[in-house]
Amino acid sequence: MTLPFFEHPDDAGRQLPIAIAHRGFSAEGLENSMAAFRAGVELGFRYLETDVHTTSDGVLLLFHDETLDRVTDANGRVAELPAAEVAKARINGREPIPTFDELVAELPGARLNLDVKDWGSVRSTAAAIERHQVHHRVLVTSFSDRRRRAVLKLLSQPVASSAGVASNALFTLLGPVLPRPVFRRLMGRVLRDVHALQVPVRYGRIPVVTAGFIRRAHQLGLVVHVWTINEEAEMHRLLHLGVDGIVTDRADLLRDVLRARGQWRHAPGTNDPTG
Repeated sequence: MTLPFFEHPDDAGRQLPIAIAHRGFSAEGLENSMAAFRAGVELGFRYLETDVHTTSDGVLLLFHDETLDRVTDANGRVAELPAAEVAKARINGREPIPTFDELVAELPGARLNLDVKDWGSVRSTAAAIERHQVHHRVLVTSFSDRRRRAVLKLLSQPVASSAGVASNALFTLLGPVLPRPVFRRLMGRVLRDVHALQVPVRYGRIPVVTAGFIRRAHQLGLVVHVWTINEEAEMHRLLHLGVDGIVTDRADLLRDVLRARGQWRHAPGTNDPTG
């Protein structure tokens, strides 16, 4: 993988599995807060997963839900509120909702896995990436392939990108049944602007991350990241299977697993003394 976002070698130049802190790291329900992002970086993580929504006056926020109701002490749809009003809300009653601008400025070494949650955030996401010139630091994803591609079309430079639900479903379902040449030609078209498949272990009763899935992805030059894995045994199993990255709420646990496997590289400038 040649894009800078994916470059994560050890001292010998070997590519290491990518550890991604899901909405930062917080045991106190402070998801997608600067406190959670700082905590992830302080643990030694260089990859942070987050979500983007946009206020009614165009400010790009790092926030998962359409509304403030679930995780803050305020109410209302983010897209219908001005930034000044959203700024009054507190995640779990404690932390303000950060903006994209704040995160890229405060944590300049972090690489950001950006999930574009709504159509109203297409232009604001592209504009923020352009404004800060962080093309090398971001991966753009969305459950909607159309929405993801709409962001990519507005960018002046290539960025890393991962497939949406429809593309992942085609890859998962057709891989085991189509002849290899047919499958590779079809997926080459479907995944023409994709560099990663970010998937759960299974969709309902359908297994997704299998040895065959990983092999087919690698044959097409794609990396496989699995979400959201919070158990030690499952982390070990997936890493042994050959996945290229893991998204987790338990950044502390994944760090320990990777250390035990000799596959941990902490982010430069952190307080992790073990390297």
